[in-house]
Amino acid sequence: MASPLPANRFLDCLQDEGLTVVEVGDWREHNRNHVGPWGPVHGVMIHHTVTQGSEYTVDLCRNGYDGLPGPLCHGVITKDGRVHLVGYGRANHAGLGDDDVLRAVIAEKALPPDNEKNTDGNRHFYGFECENLGDGEDPWPEAQLEAIERAAAAVCRQHGWTHRSVIGHLEWQPGKVDPRGFTMAAMRQRIAERLK
Repeated sequence: MASPLPANRFLDCLQDEGLTVVEVGDWREHNRNHVGPWGPVHGVMIHHTVTQGSEYTVDLCRNGYDGLPGPLCHGVITKDGRVHLVGYGRANHAGLGDDDVLRAVIAEKALPPDNEKNTDGNRHFYGFECENLGDGEDPWPEAQLEAIERAAAAVCRQHGWTHRSVIGHLEWQPGKVDPRGFTMAAMRQRIAERLK
């Protein structure tokens, strides 16, 4: 069980991991905390956006859309490998997911199949949205994959977590497919190597 990092420490840890970070507006105060708590935090969740174009993607993730107000994550990782901070606190990214998966993340064990939507993930996960159409054909540039690896590792390093604290949305909520185009097993292996 961990309290969320202070916003400035979150920023520092990303930069310390070698990432180029873009601060978007009042990201430190932009959140959904008025609808529920953020924390304790237990892991990092990776998503794809189903969008094209970095400016549009960052704006959408900051502001949300009809029916789902922003922020939709904490950081947006664009194809060029930059991390755009759009919010901090509770964010509309994870939704309801499987309590068995959460228990496995907390225990840092292999994930069971996700087959329930009974637990508030927005409370318990840092979220990174990654610019990609999510069709399995849109490429994932190496700069972007490395940024995903570095961002997740940065948060894990600060909390003393292993690579097993990083999951994809598809591993949390039945019916989700993101991130599509690389496997979370391969990404966790990259993160494990970086944390050595």
